[in-house]
Amino acid sequence: MVWLSRTIGEMLAKETSFSFIDADDFHPISNKEKMRNGIPLSEEDRTPWLETLRDVLKESLVNRRSVILGCSALQKRYREILRSADPSYVPESYVSIVKFVLLDVAAEVIAARLEKRVAEGKHFMPSTLLRSQLELLQIDDSEGLLNTAFGLYCFEEVHPE
Repeated sequence: MVWLSRTIGEMLAKETSFSFIDADDFHPISNKEKMRNGIPLSEEDRTPWLETLRDVLKESLVNRRSVILGCSALQKRYREILRSADPSYVPESYVSIVKFVLLDVAAEVIAARLEKRVAEGKHFMPSTLLRSQLELLQIDDSEGLLNTAFGLYCFEEVHPE
């Protein structure tokens, strides 16, 4: 299981024959409305959403299905919740079948992509919330995050027809 953005995640899912799951599809309507209105989510909003995602990953593991989850697991605590889908995971050991890929992309590039998706009606979160999202980002080298500049390129550059 790998954590990525939707575009890259869908591309990798196609290439690997894994299923793709978009974490945004699991937000309750109340979370989407808050974000749509420019209100950042609280921990009380995020935790049940992350626990639902953990349960989805756990079910995939039980059924021996490989999946790619597109998810903004911005904090170490959030990633720990998702890692706990692995029944053999020991908290804070970072040794898990659940893997995370950090797309290393400049904030301006993310903002431009997000604005485009919102304008096309493909996303509910305005780019004004991006700053609060990036402020939450925690990167801990001991976690073994796979850090890649893959996200710098547009889909067509990464995967030509």
